[in-house]
Formats: sequence, C-alpha cells, structure tokens
Amino acid sequence: MKVLISPSSFGEISSEPLDILKKNKYEIITNPFKRKLTEQEVIELAKDAIGIIAGLEPLNSKVLDQCPNLKCISRVGVGMENVDVEYAQKKGIIVTNTPDGPTRAVAELTLAMTLALLRRIPQADTNMKKGVWEKETGNLLTGKTIGVVGLGRIGKNVAQIFKSLGNPVIGYDPVVDNEWVKKYEVPIVPFNAIFKKADIITLHIPGSRDKKPVVTEEIIASIKPGSFFINISRGDVVDEQALAQALRTKTIAGAAIDVFLQEPYNGPLINLNNVVLTPHIGSYAKESKFRMEIDAVNNLINALSKN
Repeated sequence: MKVLISPSSFGEISSEPLDILKKNKYEIITNPFKRKLTEQEVIELAKDAIGIIAGLEPLNSKVLDQCPNLKCISRVGVGMENVDVEYAQKKGIIVTNTPDGPTRAVAELTLAMTLALLRRIPQADTNMKKGVWEKETGNLLTGKTIGVVGLGRIGKNVAQIFKSLGNPVIGYDPVVDNEWVKKYEVPIVPFNAIFKKADIITLHIPGSRDKKPVVTEEIIASIKPGSFFINISRGDVVDEQALAQALRTKTIAGAAIDVFLQEPYNGPLINLNNVVLTPHIGSYAKESKFRMEIDAVNNLINALSKN
C-alpha cells in the first residue's frame, strides 16, 4: 500500500508522522524535488499510490485520472483550492484536511508581521548588518483600527488577538457568525468599506479556482491613504501589480506579504523597501506543523480503513 507524501518538509520536525504510517504497513513515497510538485511529477510519483498526503501541488481531474488506485487525499493544511474536490468525490476519493492545526501559527504570524511592518524592524536589521547605524521611525499599533477580511478560524483568532491588545477591530465575512460577533463585539462592515476604514487590513480568505484576485486594482486604489496591508491567506486573492504600484507611490504606507501568485516569488515587491516578505511560512511553527502532520496521517489512515 503506497502513500505519496508531497510536502517537501514533511517529517522534519519529528519522525512520528512517518513512523505511524510505517507501523500501519504503508510504503512511503517521498518528494525528491524538495519543492511544490508539478502535475506530471504528481502523476509519476502517485500513479500506484492508494493515498496522498497533500500540500499545494495540483490535484485536478487530469492528475486524478492518472492515479487509478487513489482512495484518499489528506491535505496538510486548510485550503483546498489545489484539489478538485468535486471530481475526487465523484471518483470515490475521500478528501480531508487539517483545519485546526495552522490557526494559531498563522494568527501569531499576522501579529508579528504587523509589528515588524509598523516598527520597520527588517529595515533596521538590514542596516545594522550592513554596518549602518540608522534609527528607523515607525508607527505605534495603539489606536489603529484593524480590518480583518475573512472571519473563519484564523480570522477570528486574529481579531481576538488584536482586541486583547486594545485595538478596535472591524470585520468582513460572507457568512457571519452572529454569536461570535456579539461575544467579541466586532462590527461587520461591507467588503469594500473595510478597505476604506481600516488602518491595518489583514486578509484571511480562501483563493478562487479561477485565480482571479478579489482585492482588485480598484479595491487597492480605494484603500485609506497611509494604511498598512497584510496578506497571509493566498497569493491569488490580491492583484500583485496594483499592490506594488500603490506601495511605490506610498499610497499604502507598507505591506507584509507571506503568499504569492507564483512561488518561489521573484516579482516587483522584492525591490521595495516598505514591504516585508516571507516565503509562505504561515503554518511553519514547530508545534503547529507537527500537529498538522499527525492529523493528516491519522485522517488518511482512518479514511483508508473504511475502504
């Protein structure tokens, strides 16, 4: 019984997830490329597999049709945009994910990115390492209105963190959890309005299958001047070119970005000094990563035991 493990860093925190698979008599196929797999690479590696422990590689109908033995896709993480879930279900393939694992890690990275952005910590660090003693003047978090776009597990956690620090928080979500909103006193505003009202805008929304940005050039142009913009959700939800232009002209004071349309990223944001960039590390806290890997393995084993 072969299982493909596609995430290149799977098992680095601890061998326990791999040990569980071996104990249950699964033959492990690992990712030899140490990066996100292409369609053809998935097909070659998973053509005889009964299960895939999945990352962000494309698992569309073309790929699934070339994996005749596949019974389960167990996603390490939350987002399912790379998986054709409907087609998989038609083929009798069980699809699972690990929604709870990355929540706190992504929420805490949002806070860390916000503080790094406001106080210009990366710029100061770079200067020091170049031998330049230059004091960066940043901004306080105190008094800033936080706009949280997307109030799922992660967005709610982000809102609660900022509320605990005394910041006013406004939110947007297409499906409002009225009980949560009432409990944490987070006003819900229309999608367009949140960009005009917030001092710090943070995105926690899923990407779309057609890869069209939700935060368009028009939305970016409407952002409150001098605001800060954070995206730790999906790269395709933002018009990157329009964002880069707004940062060049200082319409937006600064941005912190962890996700990109093309990864690894080598686009125009790299050349701007008012943006903080990280290589898609939202869930990369040891504790969260370990939990997601264990959950993904257990999800796979439980699903396959039913077939």
